[in-house]
This record gives sequence, structure tokens and C-alpha cells, in this order.
Amino acid sequence: MQNIDEFSAEDELIRLLLKRQTELNALLEVTQAINKDTSTPVLIQMLQVILKSYLQVGKLRFLIEKEGSYILLSKYGGDIEPVGVLHKACLKLNKIKWPTPVATHEDPLLKKYDYFIPIYHKKKALAFALIGDFNTSGELLNNDLNFIQTVINVIVVALENKKLFRERILSERFQREMELAVEVQNMLIPIKAYKDDRVEVSARYIPHQNIGGDYFDFIRLNDHEFLWCIADVSGKGISAALLMANFQASLRAWSAVEDDLTNIVDRLNKIVITNTKGERFITLFIAKYNEYTRKLNYINAGHNATILYSQGEAITLKLGTTMIGVFDELPFLNQGEVDIEPGSFIVNYTDGLMDHEHQSKKNWEEDNLIDFVKENGELIPDSFNQLLMNHIDQVIKGKPIDDVTLLTLRIF
Repeated sequence: MQNIDEFSAEDELIRLLLKRQTELNALLEVTQAINKDTSTPVLIQMLQVILKSYLQVGKLRFLIEKEGSYILLSKYGGDIEPVGVLHKACLKLNKIKWPTPVATHEDPLLKKYDYFIPIYHKKKALAFALIGDFNTSGELLNNDLNFIQTVINVIVVALENKKLFRERILSERFQREMELAVEVQNMLIPIKAYKDDRVEVSARYIPHQNIGGDYFDFIRLNDHEFLWCIADVSGKGISAALLMANFQASLRAWSAVEDDLTNIVDRLNKIVITNTKGERFITLFIAKYNEYTRKLNYINAGHNATILYSQGEAITLKLGTTMIGVFDELPFLNQGEVDIEPGSFIVNYTDGLMDHEHQSKKNWEEDNLIDFVKENGELIPDSFNQLLMNHIDQVIKGKPIDDVTLLTLRIF
């Protein structure tokens, strides 16, 4: 016949086994919920049910790291302290990696709780928990504390994985956006060389990153007129590329039906304002040349001044208006006109050509570029472009800090 002590030991063993089974079932339920991509609020609710109903934890404060700071993800029981105060108190225990009693701690906030439970990944603290009104003692205490740390750790890892998954989705979306932007921009870039009996054109385009904000175009309007434009939109990415796509379509549409450049620029300004609500702007230089009259009409809208080289002299074409997309109505709009001599050479560029991370003491400013044009303005456009890019690489020795676009024309 078994004695009372034998029955007590057997009962205790059965109780421990049932408790372990319950713990495993709870962890299994949490794991299954995680595998089903259950939302964060539901996971937190499951944690609270386990702590309240199964372990009789009367008070919980659960802080988790988010973007360099901590948020109070779960709380119940007692007066709720500000998250900053809780975090500051937990930092006093930041080197502890195991469940630790705090009821006798000198900090007045920590001593309101029974145990501090940290969650670490390697050397990084991911979360802290404070539990109070927790009366388990004896042999079950360490088991319960380890179980609490385990279930919290499982949930923290699940939340970290959710965050990493979101970041990966955002990264893939950003990459696809960049690919789409590159595709859009490649469609915007016209032929980079053109030549007939009356004009020769060459262009160089170097985006600073995968997708830039520069744009240029050359349009033969009819048998005796052509138009060109060089522009720079603020910002990068797919939104800038789509804005430029719309700008190109608008420019080509209006240049086909409108003779006056001032009307074209005024309409382009209204289109950019409508599309961007003033959040982006475009600088541009636009010009139209009549081969019969040899008149060049142009408007510079806040862009780098185009250089006109003829018969050993160089002038800059600055007349025009402000950048477009800033004002509902352009505050002023002037059109320039110059006579073009046979053999004139025209250099258009964006600000990336001038802005470099200088590695030498040589200056590279508009006056230096004008001098370079005077020295090399008799070259054919493509040779000039190559020589200029080589000069920047070898003499200035600096990397451009923005997109570089160079569009040159020889008018015969």
C-alpha cells in the first residue's frame, strides 16, 4: 500500500507534466497564429490571455524597440506610467539578459513590479517586460519565468520578421519603381545624334543614379524650322520621370500647333502647376530656329545659360523667365532673339556639368566653360562633347554630384 508521501510526489509530478503540456499547447497556438500571419494586435491579445489566465500575472508592461526608440506595446494592471519613464527605468538593467527580481530594487518604479524580463538578439535589446502581482514561488518560479521569456521572445521574433518582410517588400517596390522610372526615361531620351545639311546635333546624358531628372529634346518642326529644349526637374524617381513624360508630351503637342514660344512656355507652366500643385519645378531652355530668316528665338526659364559661339566670340543666352511650376502665373516672360551666322556653335547643359566634388584646386565655373567653348568651338559637336567630358575627368578630377546633360548644335 502506497503512503501519503508517495501519493504527494506522484501528484506533483502529474501536475508538472500537465503544466508543461499546457505551456507547449500555448506555444503551439502562438506559433500557429504566427504562421498564419496573424495581426500584431491579435498576437498581443494572445500573450495577455496566457499571462493573465494561465499564469495569473496581474500586471504587465511590455516595451519593444521601434526605429531607435521604444513603444509600450502591451499594458494592463495598475496605473500606466509614461513610456519614457518606463524605458529609462529599464535601461538601469540593460546588461541583464535573464529574468530578474526587482521588488527590492532602489528605483521606485521598478520596485512596484516583481520581475524584469529582457529580450535580446545577440547584443541588441529588442524588448523589455515588467510583470507584477505575480505570486508563483518555489520550484515552479524559474519554470514560469523562463516560459514567460520564451513566449515573449517568440512574439518579438515574429514582429521582427514582419518588419523585415515589410522592409523587403518596400525595397522590392522601390527597386521596381526605379526600373519603371529608367524605362520611362529611356523612352524620353531622343536620338543622341542628328545631322542634315543645315544642322548637326550631339548629346551626352549621364544620370547621377539609375534615374535622373534631366531631359532634352530635338524636334524638326518642318523643312525650315526646328526646336530644341533642355530641362531639369526637381526630384528623382518614378514621379519625376512621369512628370517629364507628361512635360515632353505637352511640349511636343504645343510646339506642333503654336508658333510663339512665350505661349508654349506659359502653357507648360500651367500644366506643371496642375500636375504637381507647386511641389516640383522645372528649369528649362527652349529655342526655335528658322533656317530661312536665320533667326533664333529662345526663352531661358531659370536654367543654366546656353552658350552661343560664333566667329571667335561667345555670348550667353539668359533672357526669359523664372523656373516653371512655381507660380500660377509667371511674373514675367521675355523672349530673346539673335541672328545666327553660318557655322555657329551652341552649347546647352544642365547644372550637373558644373557641380563636382573637386579633387584639385582648379576652378570650374561658367567663365571657365565659356573659355573652353572659345578654344574648342570649331570642333564637330560629338568631338567637342567628348573632349569636354575628358577635360572634366582629367583636369577637374571631380565626380559630378548631379545628372549631367550636354546638348550641342552646329548650325550651318
